[in-house]
Amino acid sequence: MVAPYFSSGGQRMLNIGCHLSAAKGYYHMGKEALDIGANTFQFFTRNPRGGKAKKVNYDDMKLLIEFAGRNNFATLMAHAPYTMNACSVEPSIRNFALQVIQEDLSTLDNFPNAYYVFHPGSHSGQGVEQGIALIAEMLNSVLSDGLRTTVLLETMSGKGTEIGKTFEELNLIIQLLEQKEKIGVCLDTCHVYDGGYDIVNNLDGVLKEFDDKIGLNFLKAVHCNDSLNILGSHKDRHACIGKGNIGLDAMSRIINHPILRKLPFYLETPNDLSGYAEEIRTLRKLYVE
Repeated sequence: MVAPYFSSGGQRMLNIGCHLSAAKGYYHMGKEALDIGANTFQFFTRNPRGGKAKKVNYDDMKLLIEFAGRNNFATLMAHAPYTMNACSVEPSIRNFALQVIQEDLSTLDNFPNAYYVFHPGSHSGQGVEQGIALIAEMLNSVLSDGLRTTVLLETMSGKGTEIGKTFEELNLIIQLLEQKEKIGVCLDTCHVYDGGYDIVNNLDGVLKEFDDKIGLNFLKAVHCNDSLNILGSHKDRHACIGKGNIGLDAMSRIINHPILRKLPFYLETPNDLSGYAEEIRTLRKLYVE
């Protein structure tokens, strides 16, 4: 169960938001989220295809923290750039991944708490075992007792040489970590469906397998996305809610499932703000208080 982000309130409600642009700052994202009916949001820590992060405006960050507290926001999610590959065959790319996560976690520790999600990476022919070892090596160098942010491994669809396409692979990473209490998993509905987990017809079975292979105590958040592709396609193409192969009925079961319903949900669908607002309204109507 997820407590509200900045307060001890216990409202029974769907904790949902979407991915927002950080171009106009932290406080602006908070106001945008509230305007579209969200009580959380996700943002990139830097250009998703780039490298250097913008200089942090700590006054702006403080405004967001105060705003989110007044409005009972659920946990905010920061997303690492797609260029971060902790298990690349190239040492320079691995070093870049380490630099990025060190910088990002340092910035995020100014929040009371936050989630930081990243794609585990692609092993590029080295093999899954070596890729997993490299990811764990990076994480062991940054996860510490004083860390305020929880780092989340994202479930992946399995395209190319991606690591994280199975619950077993994610568990192998976690088992190599010295600070397991600082790690969690973000379940992406599109990715797991494209990866072969039938959350449409066997959601209970998928969650049982997650518990058996990883442990539900590690499940911290959900990326709420429909899929343009069929079960097991390994292609990773998001669709708007109810307009893909997962469908609205399955999404309703997901947001209302006893195991998932109090987790924060983050939309990453191909939408503008008005589209996100409509999806949030739709899902709130389907949520059973």
